[in-house]
Amino acid sequence: MRLLLYYLALLGSSYVTSTYGPHQRAQMTGDILLGGLFPIHFGVASKDQDLAARPESTQCVRFNFRGFRWLQAMVFAIDEINNSSVLLPNITLGYRIFDTCNTVSKALEATLSFVAQNKIDSLNLDEFCNCTDHIPSTIAVVGPAGSTVSTAVANLLGLFYIPQISYASSSRLLSNKNQYKSFMRTIPTDEHQATAMADIIEYFHWNWVIAVASDDDYGRPGIEKFEKEIEERDICIHLNELITQYFEDHEIKALADRIENSSAKVIVVFASAPDVEPLIKEMAKRNFTDRIWLASEAWASSSLIAKPEYLDVVAGTIGFALKAGRISGFREFLQQVHPKKDTHNEFVREFWEETFNCYLKDSPRLRETEKGSTTFRPLCTGEEDITSVETPYLDYTHLRISYNVYEAVYSIAHALQDILNCRPGQGLFANNSCADIKTMEAWQVLKQLRHLNFTNSMGERLHFDENADLAANYTIINWHRSSEDGSVVFQEVGYYNVHMKRGANFFIDKSKILWNGHSSEVPFSNCSEDCEPGTRKGIIDSMPTCCFECTECSDGEYSDHKDSSVCTKCPNNSWSNGNHTFCFLKEIEFLSWTEPFGIALAICAVLGVVFTAFVMGVFVRFRNTPIVKATNRELSYVLLFSLICCFSSSLVFIGEPQNWTCRLRQPAFGISFVLCISCILVKTNRVLLVFEAKIPTSLHRKWWGLNLQFLLVFLCTFVQVMICVVWLYNAPPSSYRNHDIDEIIFITCNEGSVMGLGFLIGYTCLLAAICFFFAFKSRKLPENFTEAKFITFSMLIFFIVWISFIPAYFSTYGKFVSAVEVIAILASSFGMLACIFFNKVYIILFKPSRNTIEEVRCSTAAHAFKVAAKATLKHNTSSRRKSGSSASTPSSTMSYKTNDDADPNLDHRPRVSFGSGTVMLSLSFEESRRSSML
Repeated sequence: MRLLLYYLALLGSSYVTSTYGPHQRAQMTGDILLGGLFPIHFGVASKDQDLAARPESTQCVRFNFRGFRWLQAMVFAIDEINNSSVLLPNITLGYRIFDTCNTVSKALEATLSFVAQNKIDSLNLDEFCNCTDHIPSTIAVVGPAGSTVSTAVANLLGLFYIPQISYASSSRLLSNKNQYKSFMRTIPTDEHQATAMADIIEYFHWNWVIAVASDDDYGRPGIEKFEKEIEERDICIHLNELITQYFEDHEIKALADRIENSSAKVIVVFASAPDVEPLIKEMAKRNFTDRIWLASEAWASSSLIAKPEYLDVVAGTIGFALKAGRISGFREFLQQVHPKKDTHNEFVREFWEETFNCYLKDSPRLRETEKGSTTFRPLCTGEEDITSVETPYLDYTHLRISYNVYEAVYSIAHALQDILNCRPGQGLFANNSCADIKTMEAWQVLKQLRHLNFTNSMGERLHFDENADLAANYTIINWHRSSEDGSVVFQEVGYYNVHMKRGANFFIDKSKILWNGHSSEVPFSNCSEDCEPGTRKGIIDSMPTCCFECTECSDGEYSDHKDSSVCTKCPNNSWSNGNHTFCFLKEIEFLSWTEPFGIALAICAVLGVVFTAFVMGVFVRFRNTPIVKATNRELSYVLLFSLICCFSSSLVFIGEPQNWTCRLRQPAFGISFVLCISCILVKTNRVLLVFEAKIPTSLHRKWWGLNLQFLLVFLCTFVQVMICVVWLYNAPPSSYRNHDIDEIIFITCNEGSVMGLGFLIGYTCLLAAICFFFAFKSRKLPENFTEAKFITFSMLIFFIVWISFIPAYFSTYGKFVSAVEVIAILASSFGMLACIFFNKVYIILFKPSRNTIEEVRCSTAAHAFKVAAKATLKHNTSSRRKSGSSASTPSSTMSYKTNDDADPNLDHRPRVSFGSGTVMLSLSFEESRRSSML
């Protein structure tokens, strides 16, 4: 079995060294061999293999001048290293470079030659053959370009740990080191590019875009990352399309129709140049020029798209290009290319033919033309001047991918130099050993590359991170039309730094940008028109969030910039203006001393104090008169004082509420009213008890002495004081700014506890109800004595006012709450003052004849006579009903005498004996007479 394996390997070795791998290649022998994979062609010819005969290898089509220049960059770097006396002295680097034709199949075909050669070397077949033309193992591979191709190649090379350094594969999937173990690159990952694209769209305030991506491992992950980024920025994708260079014509036309019918003006393209070219060509046919293209680095500076015939469509494109590098002497090297000199590079012949549109002698393409091709080309003379023809090959003003190739080769060279310089005990391998550069294997080079750290030709420190990626920056370019020859000019308009934080990581000079090739005005690419200040974006059903309708901000909210997503609520002390574009300070309102309503209430309160003080002055001045004495002048003084306090308490409700005024006004009002009503209650109840007592005794006089009256007043008032103390202790009132009203801040008092206020007013009303009961019961007492009827009226007024106050208090707001309570206080105070005292003041001042002791006694005696007469009449009526006979004239202690002939000077007024004394009556006894005549 082992002999069979060696036999098969021997046959494979012979096959590999002679014919295996693509026939067209660039190859040079050396001590150490590097592999190279470059897209010398854009694709392969579409050919249907029906398998009726042996399948033929697909033919590569459309020569890629930029791809050939990248190949030349690798050759130049290897020549430069071989001629260096510092880097890898006495060691020659060789190379084997193949064309991937931008397809996976061609790339794998070339990669198999690297893998097979390395596997044959590992079998050590020198004992079976004398391999004089033996090709060394490929210790590293530079390339390929496309991410899809690199993915396939990386899977194969990773099996054998052959290091691969790509110069243009930016797919973020390739950063997965668990799957792509030996993949490295000198181009930044698309992770940063997708973020940069989203930042650019956000910078220009676009939110409605079309996304187009290659249907491969480059486009799909890139656009997926882009979608995540724009979702965080509230940007929407109207169309999301996948494309490939192998689309049929009807598929391209259908895609162009969808783009043409879209309202989005910005097209984000995450694709390679060969994939996007068919779409651009179709757009050019339609003369579709009102779109802005946002290009990924794969085609941002591609010569395949940057053609004058496409410029009407793609002028104004914003693209991300890699930072340009400098390669000293590379320009001269490119100009020295010639088919006769570069015999080791078989691609030079085709390059020459494509550049000068001719055929070299013995060219296989010439034979194909002779077989029936319609394309006619003359023979090349070999004397053509390469500098006389403008091609992307000689566009060395911005070396981006070429510099990445150059840097990849030097990375491998420096890794080999580190192996060469390694000292035993300081190596990276087992027991700190070093690899032998003569017998090293590819996996040892891979290990050394992962720890690489060197300074490149531009003085920048270069090392691979944990994902084997190089950190790099982007240059933002804008496609202009040259004023000289109409060609495409890549104008640098900014940069993107992946190392800086978001918001400060990129710069754009908008003054350098020409949109659609001629305009300096930023295009509009939004689903809806911008909302003006004072409005916000409103959601439209069944539409993306980027499509909205402008809705006016609600009252109390504002937006001060265009396209606002939400309206900002004004602060509590502010309100929005009519246009809802800003907030102004609310007007502060309270029951002020300076407003007419407050002045009127204050005047009424002051008048109440003045009138009460006037009454008190009258009572003090006439304190010894019978009517003042009869009304219990001491209690009257206290009552008048309490009324002054009532009127004064209303003034505390006026003015800006402060914490101390809020805590003072309700207790002041409540205590003042309770003091007032308790005085009326005690005085009215005392007189009622005295007049209803059948025989007043000393006990009555002692019980209703002045001290006890004051004690009762104090006790009634003390209860109210305790209610206020409990209220102020548990939930004290405080000043409160009410922001609930539009445009106005009402400064009011937060009563702290509605229950406390209820107890305060309820207790006052309870005393008033009791007082009303006694007053109503004593309404027929002598009028000059207690004015019971007027007290009844005052209590009725009190109840009407405070019953009306409750709904008015809870239905008003702001300063009107205080005004309602002030009105209630004043109305009830004036009612008591007027009903109780104004009649007495009128008698004292204007009817002094009635303010005599005789008048008071007559009133008292008349009241007693009426009570006795009614009682006697009631008794006689009951007796007659019981006996059934007519009643006799009742006996009485009253004596009634009249003498018509008497002396006219004598007093003929009737007399009534009451107790031990006799008083003169000044009233008619008609009722008594009628009773006696029965």
